[in-house]
Amino acid sequence: MVQQPSLLVNPTEPSEEDEKLRLIPQDDEDQGINLGSVDCMLAFTSIFIFVWRRGRVSRRGICLVGLCESGKTLIFSQLIYKKAVESFTSMKENVGVLDIASKGALKLIDVPGHERVRQRFFDNYKNTARGIVFVLDSFTLNKDVRDVAEYLYTVLSDPVVSSNRPQVLILCNKQDHALAKGPQVIQSILEKEMNVLRNTQTNQLEAVAEGGNKKSFYLGQEGKNFEFADIRSLRIEFAAASAQTADLENLKKWLQLVA
Repeated sequence: MVQQPSLLVNPTEPSEEDEKLRLIPQDDEDQGINLGSVDCMLAFTSIFIFVWRRGRVSRRGICLVGLCESGKTLIFSQLIYKKAVESFTSMKENVGVLDIASKGALKLIDVPGHERVRQRFFDNYKNTARGIVFVLDSFTLNKDVRDVAEYLYTVLSDPVVSSNRPQVLILCNKQDHALAKGPQVIQSILEKEMNVLRNTQTNQLEAVAEGGNKKSFYLGQEGKNFEFADIRSLRIEFAAASAQTADLENLKKWLQLVA
């Protein structure tokens, strides 16, 4: 029997055949799959950016919301008609087009403040809102603080608002009154009231959630007192204004940035 010579492989010294094989591209099919995956990811990213930008462009609405007699309609008329128009409690919205220099047009919606209809009208326009202006009466806040906080809480915790992330301006109107409170004081008052309201709302929602009907929504940061800065999904600012004296410069600057 003739003994066949054994093949010795030295791992530190590759043979000439090994070098040739190493130069031949391996796993062509796998490379094609990887390249295809990259192409799919790039295509998906492009589609996502296109849809996101299109959504931003289509959301050109600015919703003016707030309680009755907070001054929303007067602000609307000052911006749209450049003058004060006599207003009264309305059960329907006012809609106008506001041209912003170098930014295009915004659709301004004055949402009725009456508690029976305001949510219905807000629901009609919230999905197209690029910004929300919550108007409050700086002079009567102490008397209305509970109602103001409840309405503001409803707006800020709305699932569509949280998802679309429009910019929010809390406009402290009627600053022409001598006893009107400034934006910083109003922010502090509202944060205290919203903290109490949040605890009440959270307890109620948790009680419902135990029955499996509704998931609770927590506004702000758990484990600490309520602060507007803790609502990370929204950018919330405060500003002073006086629609009666046509002092709306802070609002106009905000609209310029939002547009």
